[in-house]
Amino acid sequence: MSSVRLFEVAPRDGLQNEEAVLSTDDKLVLIDGLIRAGYKDIEATSFVRASYIPQLADADELMRRLPKVEGVRYWCLVPNMRGLERAIDAGATHIATFLSSSETHNRKNVNRTVRESLDGVKAVIGTARSHGLQVRAYISTVFGCVYEGEIPIERTEFIAAELIAAGAHHLALGDTAGMGHPELVKSSLAHLQAEGIALDQISLHFHDTLGTALANVYAAYEVGARAFDGSVSGTGGCPYAPGAAGNVASQDMVNLFDRLGVHTGIDLEVLSQTGQFLEEVLGHPLPGRYHAYWQGREARKIRSA
Repeated sequence: MSSVRLFEVAPRDGLQNEEAVLSTDDKLVLIDGLIRAGYKDIEATSFVRASYIPQLADADELMRRLPKVEGVRYWCLVPNMRGLERAIDAGATHIATFLSSSETHNRKNVNRTVRESLDGVKAVIGTARSHGLQVRAYISTVFGCVYEGEIPIERTEFIAAELIAAGAHHLALGDTAGMGHPELVKSSLAHLQAEGIALDQISLHFHDTLGTALANVYAAYEVGARAFDGSVSGTGGCPYAPGAAGNVASQDMVNLFDRLGVHTGIDLEVLSQTGQFLEEVLGHPLPGRYHAYWQGREARKIRSA
């Protein structure tokens, strides 16, 4: 049986664009639900300035309170060397870096050119590796940018090669604006493979702005990708990509792979219960399709009881 590796990003990417600021206790309940569902790779938080992303201001406390569960890897995003120092002090063992393939998006996000960000990220990777940390490197706007439109895949190829050479263990290719489509995904991955970047070094991080996220997941899977990011019930978004929707909903992705006979290791029922909890604490409906289907099913059970 084929299998995939699923990264759950709701505790970080899923919450960073929400108006509500969840308590650390609620975040721990969310993460506990993800662990019970079977997740081994959870993006728990980000060590950014609280003034920039107040939803993640409790990063230090959260990291110290995370349950130690054998086989579970907690990833935390770090924007720079100071963020890495904080992460190390909080006991992080797995970190993620980020930069954009779009000059405009990168400037709006971190007020740096891509070249400046790349140099900074490479220094962070080197320091993280010297401390024995695992490193995952995001490249944003790979499949399109709200400011620049289509992004030549050669830009991503150059950045990816630099990050791997610097010591990144894994790359996450982000469709930050949700502008990707299946044929673009397939051709982009084919180009990267042709230039020596193996699919087993890559995960795909799709947003659902134009309703193509799940189709893009399937397209990537068809050409050999086996690692994907998702966010519970479709939460997420980017503060610096106006109009961008949330991530591909984790329940939708697990349901797709279950129906294809692909092993995920995720219990869809427990994941759906976790999505219901998240909707309740955020205080508004969440967009995931399976999330809505599950809610309707549960309501029918109550009415027929």
